[in-house]
Amino acid sequence: MAKEIERKFLVNGQEWRSLVEDRIRIRQFYLASNEGRSVRLRISDGAVATLTLKFGLRGRERDEFEYQVPLAEAEEMMEFAIGRVIEKTRHHVSHRGRLYEIDVFGGELRGLIIAELETPEDVPASELPAWIGREVTSDPRYYNASLAHSDDVPEAVA
Repeated sequence: MAKEIERKFLVNGQEWRSLVEDRIRIRQFYLASNEGRSVRLRISDGAVATLTLKFGLRGRERDEFEYQVPLAEAEEMMEFAIGRVIEKTRHHVSHRGRLYEIDVFGGELRGLIIAELETPEDVPASELPAWIGREVTSDPRYYNASLAHSDDVPEAVA
C-alpha cells in the first residue's frame, strides 16, 4: 500500500508546454465511488490497464492500491462505468526536482487543465513554478471522481 499525498492546482498560461518531458493519453472511469472510497480503471496509451482502489476522504492524503489488469477486460468493463469516461492527456513537467503531472482534459471536460504534485513535504509557494495557479486541493469539484460523476463541471482554465 502506498500513501498518496497530492496537491492540485489550476494552471496559468501556456509556458509549461515547452517544458513537457513526456505525455500519456488516458481514459479512465469509475466502477464504484462513495464517500471516502473509489474503484477506478485507467487505460494508458491504449496499452496498459490499471485498477486503482482509493480509501480516505478527499484531501492531501489517501491510501491507494494499484493492480494491472488485462487490457481487453478493462475495455469490456467500460460498459459498467458510472458517470462519464474521463479523457485526458497527462504531461510530465519537472521543476526544482519535483514532478508535476499536468492533465489536459478532453471530451466534455475540454478546456480544463489541472496540475498535480505528489510529494511528502509541504512545498512553499515560493518554490512552485510561475505557471501554477490557484490551489484546488480541498475543492472536491476538481477530483477525478467528481469530474466523472457531476454535472457541475468546474471552471475551465487554459
